[in-house]
Amino acid sequence: MEYVYAALLLHKLQKEVNEANISSVVKASGAAVNDAQVKALVAALADVNIEEAIKAAPVTVAVAAPAAAAGEAKKEAPVDTSKSEEAAMEGLSSLFG
Repeated sequence: MEYVYAALLLHKLQKEVNEANISSVVKASGAAVNDAQVKALVAALADVNIEEAIKAAPVTVAVAAPAAAAGEAKKEAPVDTSKSEEAAMEGLSSLFG
């Protein structure tokens, strides 16, 4: 997962997403680098428009935060996030074909 985060960070900073940059980011985080996983990720992302993939990924929004900030004390039913988590994983897996 740290390799995907590194790729997203590089993309956000408008840096080239390549093996050397991903390895540098992962090393800087203190994690050990697996060169085979880095190569596999770079190959998988070669034909992916990361910006479009990010836009297509579902986003979970915290609904209770504004109510808590306003000081409202009413209780709300718990929100079932299992389906949105599954959809997020599907969106992430689409990055890898």
